[in-house]
Amino acid sequence: QVQLEESGGDLVQAGGSLRLSCTASGAIFSTNTMGWYRQVPSKPSELVATITSGGRTDSADSLTGRFTISRDNAKNTVYLQMNSLQPEDTAVYYCNARIRPLSSWGAPRPESDYWGLGNQVTVSS
Repeated sequence: QVQLEESGGDLVQAGGSLRLSCTASGAIFSTNTMGWYRQVPSKPSELVATITSGGRTDSADSLTGRFTISRDNAKNTVYLQMNSLQPEDTAVYYCNARIRPLSSWGAPRPESDYWGLGNQVTVSS
């Protein structure tokens, strides 16, 4: 089985910084794009940023300059550095990864989307 374990969510004052981490583990053949999405109650989820295994990034225009995504392929880990946090950044942040898992007999299976359980980030004014 494949799991995504997130960490780094916290309560922070406006103007502060946080770094989220997400590590994929389990029976993994390969990990392609990894990324972060966020959601506030009663609103659809919003793309924060993604990064391919080759390092190509994509992010929401409104967050460019404050949020930076990076990854360590050897550790199957993606990071989100968030600076100059504002109250409107308060949300649950979800890690996403497109992974080819391994079957029980060791053969690669088709790529699938995997999600973490979510990480609460709260920014106080």
